[in-house]
Amino acid sequence: CKLSEKMFSACQALKMHLSDDPPLSSRELHDCLQTIEQEWFSVSSQKTATPDSMDDYLSAFRVISPSVLQHIANMADGNGNTALHYSVSHSHFAIVKKLLDAEVCNVDHQNKAGYTPIMLAALAAVESPEELRVVEQLFTKGDVNAKASQAGQTALMLAVSHGRTDMVRALLDRGADVNLQDDEGSTALMCSSEHGHAHIVRLLLAQDHCDATLNDSDDSTALSIALEAGHHDIAVLLYAHANFSKGQTGAAARHSSSLSSSGGRNIFE
Repeated sequence: CKLSEKMFSACQALKMHLSDDPPLSSRELHDCLQTIEQEWFSVSSQKTATPDSMDDYLSAFRVISPSVLQHIANMADGNGNTALHYSVSHSHFAIVKKLLDAEVCNVDHQNKAGYTPIMLAALAAVESPEELRVVEQLFTKGDVNAKASQAGQTALMLAVSHGRTDMVRALLDRGADVNLQDDEGSTALMCSSEHGHAHIVRLLLAQDHCDATLNDSDDSTALSIALEAGHHDIAVLLYAHANFSKGQTGAAARHSSSLSSSGGRNIFE
């Protein structure tokens, strides 16, 4: 697949503009970028996009100039969405991988709604181990702890609130901070407690530094939120975790001493 003549000319003009040799007028630049944007988004951001076509376009851009490739790959439309935003939203992970492998995408770019591709991936439907590996690749390349500009939610909070256990686990494995709070003081643990996702609550509580005692802006804790929502199974988990954490140091020493003196294995090692 070759670039259309119009697209090729626009890319050449963009190359000259990026190198200031000579710079385009504002009108010329507008026309040039409009041509590129229309063709690029039609190729990269539709549900019908194909990996082979993406390969051809990305290769053609790189041949023209690495700076042209980087500029086009990170182009945003009127809603602030890039090709990466769209391919993630469509769960089109073969396209996502092509974009990531090009090594030029700003994976932390926020659209006008305040979301990065990583945040959108936290909600995406993953249907195979191969697709999950692409998501993990995306998480590795960007900031998994970035906050959405509108409400301050993280990718972990979004995954938790939608019950996406696979994404929660992948985010935690790549350094997602379980204790971050959004603009209202809510944590991922509070979100999962409110929505009744007991399996995710267990997963979050298993993290070494999970603080179940944090308060939100209403002075609520994960425990009070779970009780208010009627999720008593989750409340029991949180209560047990809080009491274990409180008494762990003193109890650990006592139990350790008792077990050691009786020849038992030290279960706290």
